[in-house]
Amino acid sequence: MADPSSYRPKPGQIPDSPGVYRFRDEHGRVIYVGKAKSLRQRLSSYFQDLAGLHPRTRTMVTTAASVEWTVVSTEVEALQLEYSWIKEYDPRFNVKYRDDKSYPSLAVTLGEEFPRVQVMRGPKKKGVRYFGPYAHAWAIRETVDLMLRVFPVRTCSAGVFKRSAQIGRPCLLGYIGKCSAPCVGRVSPEEHRELAEEFCDFMAGRTGAYLRRLEQQMHEAAEEMEYEKAARLRDDIEALRRAMEKNAVVLADATDADLIAVAEDELEAAVQIFHVRGGRVRGQRGWVTDKVEAVDTAGLVEHALQQLYGEESGDAVPKEVLVPALPEPVEPVAQWLGRRRGSRVDLRIPQRGDKKDLMATVERNAQQALVLHKTKRASDLTTRSRALEEIAEALELDSAPLRIECFDISHLQGQDVVASMVVFEDGLARKGEYRRFQITGRVGDTQVWHGEGQDDVRSMHEVIGRRFRRYLLEQQKAGEWSEENAVEATEAEAEEGTARTEDGRPKRFAYPPQLVVVDGGQPQVAAARRALDELGIDDVAVCGLAKRLEEVWLPGEDDPVVLPRTSEGLYLLQRVRDEAHRFAIAYQRSKRTKTLKAGPLDAVPGLGETRKKALLKHFGSVKRLRAATVEQICETPGIGRKTAETIAAALAAAAPPAPAVNTATGEIMEEAGE
Repeated sequence: MADPSSYRPKPGQIPDSPGVYRFRDEHGRVIYVGKAKSLRQRLSSYFQDLAGLHPRTRTMVTTAASVEWTVVSTEVEALQLEYSWIKEYDPRFNVKYRDDKSYPSLAVTLGEEFPRVQVMRGPKKKGVRYFGPYAHAWAIRETVDLMLRVFPVRTCSAGVFKRSAQIGRPCLLGYIGKCSAPCVGRVSPEEHRELAEEFCDFMAGRTGAYLRRLEQQMHEAAEEMEYEKAARLRDDIEALRRAMEKNAVVLADATDADLIAVAEDELEAAVQIFHVRGGRVRGQRGWVTDKVEAVDTAGLVEHALQQLYGEESGDAVPKEVLVPALPEPVEPVAQWLGRRRGSRVDLRIPQRGDKKDLMATVERNAQQALVLHKTKRASDLTTRSRALEEIAEALELDSAPLRIECFDISHLQGQDVVASMVVFEDGLARKGEYRRFQITGRVGDTQVWHGEGQDDVRSMHEVIGRRFRRYLLEQQKAGEWSEENAVEATEAEAEEGTARTEDGRPKRFAYPPQLVVVDGGQPQVAAARRALDELGIDDVAVCGLAKRLEEVWLPGEDDPVVLPRTSEGLYLLQRVRDEAHRFAIAYQRSKRTKTLKAGPLDAVPGLGETRKKALLKHFGSVKRLRAATVEQICETPGIGRKTAETIAAALAAAAPPAPAVNTATGEIMEEAGE
């Protein structure tokens, strides 16, 4: 690990002008490339106190052994040079999007004497017109199959084309009318090229004029009683319309635009791009990247723009590029895009209308792509085994934690404080064993605090204590725990914790985890460990995962355990933590919804949902029920006199809500909920 002060440039050496800089390691390899409006200001920021740097930046500057820079005249030139150097050096600390070359495109080889329509992957070649990319190759083939009826362009390989020319017979497509058979001279090279160019025009979105021309030809053929020709044209028009239906209109103004959305967490980011041409989605692609540098959403967008358009020019760069966040500053990026296109490019965030709605769709695709990427990693048995082994090694456990339980606290400004417990066994979620807790502020029979407020530490202590107190009760009942070590529990806890299933097996609280993960840092970990110590449990490991930097905290340690960025163990811990967070928020929201929907009958003790519905059905509204006598309430099926008296007393004590007033007429209206 190098000391950044050992290679820090001397004062005055760094110019105060735009440029691009490179950090190299001790072996001379470029490990990071960046650009700056002012090299002096940017580079100086890397040589401040290490404690003030982002962890990823700190790792980069301590790995580097030297820094160098190149001065350019404008920020646009800096952007272009940065892209070129990233492509050339492939620095380990720069954001690099993966899987770009896996998406197929529809390609027309206009550079050949007889242009060919085909599916292409990989880097783009000169003399080839590309459409897409598409998510699947079969989608391209379905579209081409429909269009070959109208545009019978060559689709065969060079070998098949040469063989057909030698024997003087076309391939099967030539016989069924889906190829104009230039190999045997049915059309001249000029006529075949014209077909290929019409194919490209149609794929580029110029469809209206061509369809109108075909419809006119169909009507003329029908008037001249050339019914076979008219029928063929009718079928051609239908085939083209079916091909167009595969790409529904999403923007009514026939816009050419690319929409870019980003979904990210602390370690990875997924980018989705929709290519819209002529108002229709013509292609889609997605990338996933490791966030190896300290970068925000705007930075991820800038990197995506560089990779997306770095090798493009002309119409391949659309008139509009819609993004979720604008790079800072935005002007150089917009100018760079304009230079690549040859005209102005509008780079902006959609604010309203169809474009904003379509951007929301792209964002959902990005979120799904990120979830799918993480799920694929977690679903592989070998990957899960390696993840558990890495966790055991990092936390110095005796064996792999086959059962992991994670706890999270959720509340809304200190109200409706709840907790969640999720269970992962062998690296997979066991949703049937998830549990939810309402924070009460009690430990055993003692009320230690009121259970409200933003005190995640005491909440965590309570929920861990309650969970393992029930575990000890199960052990005691099964005879596996001595009474000296057993802990007294409240009557409510005993009822909930020791209930048996129909076949006599204990509830899942009876099974202890090998590892408890809490959502938080040192304070939450200390609270969890203290709760276990108070119960005399010393064979369950505890750790915490802090959201901000994805650091793993252990009890009694001043410094966190930092797992490698690519560690499968870190991915598993992160997934467990995120699932606990999701489950806690879902419970907290459901409680809040019930609170908002609560009515006067909810305050009546012992009155369940069935009898509430019976009362409302019998009286029609709470207002009429409130005005009823005890005898009238007793007439409701299932309601006895004692219950009726309780209902009448509870409704009399509850103040009726303010009446609704029609603001237009001043009329007092009957309560909406009654």
